[in-house]
Amino acid sequence: MADKQLLLGDEAVALGALHAGLSGVYAYPGTPSTEITEYIQAHPLAAEGAVHSDWTCNEKTAMEGALGMSYAGKRALVCMKHVGMNVCMDAFMGSAMTGANGGLVVTACDDPSMHSSQNEQDSRFLGTFAMIPVFEPSDQQEAYDMTRAAFDYSESKGIPVLMRLTTRMAHSRAVVNPGDVRDQNQMHLPEHPRRWVTLPANARVRNRELIADNATFEEDACRSQFNWLSDGKDHSLGIVACGIAYNYLMENFPEGCPYPVLKVSQYPFPCRLANELASMSGKILVLEEGQPLIEKRMRGVFPTAVEIHGRLDGTVVRDGELTPDEVRKALGLEAHPAYPASQVVVPRPPALCQGCGHRDFYTALNNVLKKDYPTAQVFSDIGCYTLGYMAPLHAIDTCVEMGSSFTMAQGAAYSGVWPSVAVLGDSTFTHSGMTGLLDAVNAKANVVLCISDNLTTGMTGGQDSAGTGRIEAICEGLGVERAHIRTIVPLPKNYPDMEKVIREEIEYEGVSVIISRRECIQTLRRHAKK
Repeated sequence: MADKQLLLGDEAVALGALHAGLSGVYAYPGTPSTEITEYIQAHPLAAEGAVHSDWTCNEKTAMEGALGMSYAGKRALVCMKHVGMNVCMDAFMGSAMTGANGGLVVTACDDPSMHSSQNEQDSRFLGTFAMIPVFEPSDQQEAYDMTRAAFDYSESKGIPVLMRLTTRMAHSRAVVNPGDVRDQNQMHLPEHPRRWVTLPANARVRNRELIADNATFEEDACRSQFNWLSDGKDHSLGIVACGIAYNYLMENFPEGCPYPVLKVSQYPFPCRLANELASMSGKILVLEEGQPLIEKRMRGVFPTAVEIHGRLDGTVVRDGELTPDEVRKALGLEAHPAYPASQVVVPRPPALCQGCGHRDFYTALNNVLKKDYPTAQVFSDIGCYTLGYMAPLHAIDTCVEMGSSFTMAQGAAYSGVWPSVAVLGDSTFTHSGMTGLLDAVNAKANVVLCISDNLTTGMTGGQDSAGTGRIEAICEGLGVERAHIRTIVPLPKNYPDMEKVIREEIEYEGVSVIISRRECIQTLRRHAKK
């Protein structure tokens, strides 16, 4: 038994995976999930066991790499933020049909309140959609224990498991008591190879098996060590508390909750336990972080009318994070006293770093567009450079999702927008921008596609970028004419040359790629210290 450790929720998942005999972690960095992979990369056990831990190009390739490792009988972990699940959904849905050989755990870190995200989507829906079991820890110790259990469950049932964390769970610390370290699995191929070929004849058989298995998964959830129903003295209210919401509930009742409580951390939703709770109280409060998945589900669970309260009726705030204070308010308890601010702090919006190459590129782009091309539209993407939207630059017009800038610029160009300019970063280019570039080449689109290359994945802390040193070759290989692959160095002294290149490529009728390359100022400082 190892000594106690003070761990982030992300780190507890990572350590649980290593101690479960992990052979590989596959991930694309994204807050709040990044620390899982970084912890594994830095841990001695990963080096000793030669655990694969390189960053992937995107979440889809991560899911596919892990599925291949599971096929070979090894234990694999996939990590991403919630919107990354959208990218890997094809492989994720397919993995429900193939099942798992070696344990396969997919960790999705959701971001209620959108601290660093474009939406609040709830990954539990995706587990339900795929008919895959979902585990949702309530604290850091459970995150560690549950990760170990999830690998065991995945192997015993032959199914991937979705592990769902939220920002506060991922990025808060608590003491964890680690367990013993398990050896990695030996390679062994699937006993049922037919499953792994999803031709319709095979998939129809497997689909019936998966439907039948879900009844077993639900009964397992009813008996799970992570789900339980506890009685209380006051039966005027019953409470369903999911994941971290259970932690928040108990924080408000340090002497013990007076109401019956159903704690839910393993899904499918344990309907039998919910009916037992309803037999204790005809009024139920549902506490869940994210969207009202369970609240809606419960309305179809009970054989008789039960009064249900939660996010749908406003008892709990519908958007943003669930907090201990919000739980307190929903319970009708008196609010804790507020502490007056000692001083007025002016909010500071995020901004590009001083000395950032993105800043200099946008300045040169603005100099050209605002002077000579007032009808220009600039389609941007997800990354540090999205901050070009903020004052004083106001340099971009859109930002939707990873890789969208190149293809949106084409759609706008076909509709008559000129000049149509797109901006994305080097990591986003290899994540999901390359296919958009190929579309542009095939369609002979009249667009200027700009890759702001800071030689790293800057927004999430400076992880390796898959395209470093190869971007020009990739663009040429995808069919862009070599004469219209232009590389510039974004520095104030170079503004005249940068502006000249931008003007020339706007005036060229076809696909132009401008690569603006200078190392991220943050990674440059770290490299200088080394």
